[in-house]
Amino acid sequence: MARIAGVDLPRDKGLYYGLQSIYGIGPKKATEIVEKSGLDPRTKVRELSEDDVAKLRNIIDADYQVEGDLRREVFSNIRRLMEIGCYRGLRHRRGLPVHGQRTRSNARTRKGKAKTVAGKKKAKK
Repeated sequence: MARIAGVDLPRDKGLYYGLQSIYGIGPKKATEIVEKSGLDPRTKVRELSEDDVAKLRNIIDADYQVEGDLRREVFSNIRRLMEIGCYRGLRHRRGLPVHGQRTRSNARTRKGKAKTVAGKKKAKK
């Protein structure tokens, strides 16, 4: 089983797609890593030898920030924005979209499940 950066890579996927299951590695970085290692990107993860896995592990440890370190850095950046009280920090604190999206009709992912507000009742004459 290939375990890199604390993540078990999916055994039935190709190397290119399997590497992308690591937080911080997307298509571009996966391509770079495969090229540096000299392995075929279509090789299944289960077909990798221990030497190949060690080579990949060394490349990732030396050149890329992934998993725990990257998550910690991203969270500390968000915490810094909230502490200095900038606009983006306030949006994070309130759980609203940060990048200028509309919130009147969308933004359910950030705002959570809709909370229905009762309408105003008509007064009787």
